[in-house]
Amino acid sequence: MRKILFSVLLSLFVTISYSQTDQDSAWIRDNYTKQEQYITMRDGVRLFTSIYLPNDKSEKHPILMMRTPYSCRPYGTDFSSRLWGGHWKYYARENYIIVIQDVRGRWMSEGEFEDVRPFNKDKKGNEIDEASDTYDAIDWLVKNISNNNGNVGVFGISYPGFYSTMAAASGHPALKAVSPQAPVTDWFMGDDFHHNGVFFPMDGFSFYSSFGKPRPKPTTVGSPGYNFTIRDNYKFYLEAGSLKKLADMLGDSIKFWHQMYEHPNYDDWWQARNARNAMYNVKPAMLVVGGLFDAEDCFGAWNLYKAIEKQNPGIKNNLVMGPWYHGQWASRDGSHLGNVKFESNTSFWYQNHIEIPFFNYYLKGKGDKPNIAEANIFFTGENKWKQFDQWPPKETQPRPVYLAPDGVLSWTFPGYVKNNSYSEYTSDPAHPVPYTEDVHFRRTREYMTDDQRFASRRPDVLTFQTDVLEEDLTLAGEVIADLKVSLSGTDADFVVKIIDVFPDDFKYSTPSEYPMDGYQMLVRGEIMRGKFRNSFEKPEPFKPNKIETVKFQLPDIAHTFKKGHRLMIQIQSTWFPLADRNPQQFMNIYEAKPEDFQKEVIKIYHDGKNASSILLPIMR
Repeated sequence: MRKILFSVLLSLFVTISYSQTDQDSAWIRDNYTKQEQYITMRDGVRLFTSIYLPNDKSEKHPILMMRTPYSCRPYGTDFSSRLWGGHWKYYARENYIIVIQDVRGRWMSEGEFEDVRPFNKDKKGNEIDEASDTYDAIDWLVKNISNNNGNVGVFGISYPGFYSTMAAASGHPALKAVSPQAPVTDWFMGDDFHHNGVFFPMDGFSFYSSFGKPRPKPTTVGSPGYNFTIRDNYKFYLEAGSLKKLADMLGDSIKFWHQMYEHPNYDDWWQARNARNAMYNVKPAMLVVGGLFDAEDCFGAWNLYKAIEKQNPGIKNNLVMGPWYHGQWASRDGSHLGNVKFESNTSFWYQNHIEIPFFNYYLKGKGDKPNIAEANIFFTGENKWKQFDQWPPKETQPRPVYLAPDGVLSWTFPGYVKNNSYSEYTSDPAHPVPYTEDVHFRRTREYMTDDQRFASRRPDVLTFQTDVLEEDLTLAGEVIADLKVSLSGTDADFVVKIIDVFPDDFKYSTPSEYPMDGYQMLVRGEIMRGKFRNSFEKPEPFKPNKIETVKFQLPDIAHTFKKGHRLMIQIQSTWFPLADRNPQQFMNIYEAKPEDFQKEVIKIYHDGKNASSILLPIMR
């Protein structure tokens, strides 16, 4: 009976949702006019732009723009479903002039596309970058679109988040508010395709096999991706054997793929593509948005916000981090991710309490100054929004938790443990630890909160945990892994996972099909390529069997481990096929052959002389 009732309610919800969407669609078509326009940049290149103009003439309206490499389609008279498929419909109801532009070299725009085009702070004459293209587009819009009020905002998610960042660097006086959301910020250090120098082939290959194909002239037709004949991502990437083989499978036409291979270290080429370089003299109000569980760009939002804050003291710079997958804050539901529930529709709350009031105030002068704190962070575990006047919060104090013998995680320095105490495992690239338990074709977004019990059962994963917590433990801010290690070889990767172990009798108040009793929720995980332990620019081999330090930062955390739960740390050296396999010998991994991959014994030390720890940001 319960299942029947659920099915009826679900059917009713879907019917209501579609009828509401139809209503929004009809209203927007009746109340807006679409215009397509080529806007000429300072070097003569023309960018294709779709402009949606409100028919209302009772007042002047602000301009809200998104610049994208993913197309402003549909082309022609049809309207973009973006205007009613999500919360953009609220901007339409507010009579915003909505602008979507194909960036240089993509889709119907002219010119040559360059991935994460470097910011040029010393542009001369007709030299361009994405900031200048934004400036020129805004300048044309405010001078040529009738009935605009002279105020412009820019926003976008993921790659459009990068273009939003570049907009903030444009310096146009009409640009009053910018919201980079899950912004691509640094593709070597943490976003999408690399984490701490480790290549993420599953994301990169599936994306660039279509996105990266050359487009010799403007087009309305996208490129197909790779024709996968194996629908199991673990099997496909393992059988590919090496990054060199993946490059062969893609062919020679995909420029950026091969450029990444040509720059295996954090050299000048990568450093020029760090979007934080552009974040000086920022003038518009900023709203940086991201997801705590964003598999693509968890790094970008945290670190872009920090760069803006450090490099522009005193400007209006707000941070929002919710319990979301990539772009979930723009969806209709933010109540759960995978098996983990958040007890409210966090996306709806964000849209109506933060983003829309932000743009309404700065672009329309509507309402009082929005009550948006410096940092608006959702804490999972306790499932509450919290507001702070800085991030990390001043109430946070770093405290190490130490790895100890017998799988213990201790708050006490292991000075009592004799020297040469360690836990060890054998890392075998032929049998890498999967990033998730199930078989998938595409990388999942839910892995960021997945149950880690499958990993705890593997001999090549070390597990350390506290006793049952006697009071709540809240972490808020930066996490630092400080490992003392030795290898039988000359290189290795290190994955550190922070896990919330639920009580054995745990149940959500609403039924869950998945067994949550004893659930091991991944709260934060990150990988580090060992050869970069001292420098990302100049990698160094390990000396076999010598104890060395591998210290690195994980993305920020905002989570409360509730009383009765446990804190767990897992350490492993493969995370496949999320991260590429390390041959476990010092070399250029992009050139590795299948026969170069070898087993390796890895020791993690936990004694008074060599104490491995995780530095946690504990909020009092």
